[in-house]
Amino acid sequence: MLFDAHFFAFAIPAVIFAGMSKGGFGSAAAFAATPFLALILTPGQAVGLMLPLLMIMDVTAIRVFWRKWDWPVARQLIIGAVPGIALGGVLYGIASPDVFRFLIGVVAIGFVIYQGAKAKGWIPQPKVRMGAKGGLFWGAVTGFTSFISHAGGPPAAVYLLSQKMDKTTYQATSVIVFWAVNLLKFIPYFMVGIFSADTFKADAMLFPFAILGVLAGAYLHHKMSDRLFFALAYIFLVVTGSKLIFDALT
Repeated sequence: MLFDAHFFAFAIPAVIFAGMSKGGFGSAAAFAATPFLALILTPGQAVGLMLPLLMIMDVTAIRVFWRKWDWPVARQLIIGAVPGIALGGVLYGIASPDVFRFLIGVVAIGFVIYQGAKAKGWIPQPKVRMGAKGGLFWGAVTGFTSFISHAGGPPAAVYLLSQKMDKTTYQATSVIVFWAVNLLKFIPYFMVGIFSADTFKADAMLFPFAILGVLAGAYLHHKMSDRLFFALAYIFLVVTGSKLIFDALT
């Protein structure tokens, strides 16, 4: 990992954007930082660099939503995430970086398609609450997509939305789920060699920008419309996702 102007031109905006999403816009678009970083780093370096920074952001969010979550619901997703994370670790150990570039690109574009379909009403709201099996299944999908690109939000939302929670409980439950999932990913990331001395050196240099992003997001929460923020995020994801898919296939 070369810490030159080119690196920081990508890394600083990526980390600030992730912080803004976590701090003021529900954290759904925070994973956009990963495909952006994967344009200049290997997929492993990109996810490894972001994980400690996302964990710092998670701690801030947990303090805000302390004990406002629905623990039985969160528990199902967290338990289900374990085999998903394990599957991601196995795939990382045997697949080439291009496979992960392709997967990150697909997840990025898939996220945009999912959000667009939901906004158009093409994805109906669940009419009944999913049971434990549904929580375990969507937890596994959450763990896998979170492992490869920190993009567990949409599959987790499928289960959480079926529980008919109020807004605060939903957000708090999402926060505790991803705090736990990120903790669960930490040791597997070590085991498959995703972390390195450069990873933590980069995190130390980018830490102030993570905090700046969270603070900027909190400020812009009342100044900038969600629609504008997510429109920019979706354009960003389509462009970077398409580039990653192209690079992987060529």
